[in-house]
Amino acid sequence: MNIGEPSLAGTRMNELDGDSSEDRVPLLLLGWTFLRIGATAFGGFMALVSVVRNIVVERKKLLRDEELMDGISLATILPGPVAINVVAYVGYKLRGGIGAVVCATAVILPSFVLLVGFSIAYLEWGQLPVVDKAVAGFVPAVAAIILNAAWGMRKQALAGVPEILIAAVAGGLMVTVGGFYLTLGIVIGSGLLGLVLFAGAPPSGNGAAAPKPRSGLAKTGGGWAWGLAVALLLGFLLLFLIPIPGLSRYPGADLFVTFSGMSLILFGGGFVFIPLIQAIVVEGLQWVSQTEFASAIALGQITPGPILISAAFIGYKVHGLLGAFVATFAIFFPPALLMVTASRALEKINHSPIIQRSLRGIRAAVLGLIASAALVVGQTAQAHWASAAILAATLIALIRFRVEVALIIPAAGIAGLILF
Repeated sequence: MNIGEPSLAGTRMNELDGDSSEDRVPLLLLGWTFLRIGATAFGGFMALVSVVRNIVVERKKLLRDEELMDGISLATILPGPVAINVVAYVGYKLRGGIGAVVCATAVILPSFVLLVGFSIAYLEWGQLPVVDKAVAGFVPAVAAIILNAAWGMRKQALAGVPEILIAAVAGGLMVTVGGFYLTLGIVIGSGLLGLVLFAGAPPSGNGAAAPKPRSGLAKTGGGWAWGLAVALLLGFLLLFLIPIPGLSRYPGADLFVTFSGMSLILFGGGFVFIPLIQAIVVEGLQWVSQTEFASAIALGQITPGPILISAAFIGYKVHGLLGAFVATFAIFFPPALLMVTASRALEKINHSPIIQRSLRGIRAAVLGLIASAALVVGQTAQAHWASAAILAATLIALIRFRVEVALIIPAAGIAGLILF
């Protein structure tokens, strides 16, 4: 522990008793803390949140467990990447809006820098035989990672026969028909179906157990801040849903509109976004090929931080460094804005039986979408016995031995070099 940390911890605990925290937790400390977290948090959402808890709650004592749990509860019912929403929430609790910006930026920065470097190398040398062999190993491993994510979510999403049917229909439609508008229709339809099928059912999920906010955060979620946030977020969605002719003439504008809109469409974290992003950037806009998309997901897996940093690869392919920055900013900013400005309203939504019933249907459909994404990615694997071997080995490593994802992708690339 660095010199000065005990006084910071003591200061923060006094703030919890009612004192203002606005000038008490140094921004430099927050930035450095979350920069280190972003550089070491391999393994996805739960891994990153676990590291945040270890440092912010246990070691530095800047927040209490119930406060962090409140943030996680809110993040799980909001659109966008759950882990970054939680980080933005923590920053906002400690230093308001500027704290949210500092913490979210710091935690994303290491993986952004690494991903851009990997993107440059891949797009420069990606057609070399040695790179092709490594990518051939990545693809079945990525399919297995997505399958493992679906497997891990099954207990929360598939509580009964209705949910299983919703998941099966959603997955089947995506495999046989596909496309963005179908994806959007599945999400909306499954939410409406949930309202009907689960009427009268007891509430499920985190919402019923979420503790109430302990600080002034909820109070600042209303008024002009809420109105400004809603206006911005509605603007992002309208720009996304209503095509604007000639948008591509402005470098980065098409990327911002596309990724900011996508960030507000689906709930549940990074893996949920894979089929939506795939439908838009591969099948619709054709910004990247299916193989390049699978490689982007793989590269996102071998960097620390959230899987959605893969957006930087797509942005770089379209508009270079500017595109990488714009795509990354657009995929993370809108949901983080919603997280830090609407907490009071979201606290009420979290406990709403109507919202809980709708989300029950959506979660089942999302599971089907994730499983279908694994199948679509798997179809791009080479027709070779090594693809099946890597797929099986990855599933065993993840499910049976719980090997870190950060180790899986490099190992799959080495296996591709040897076996193909």
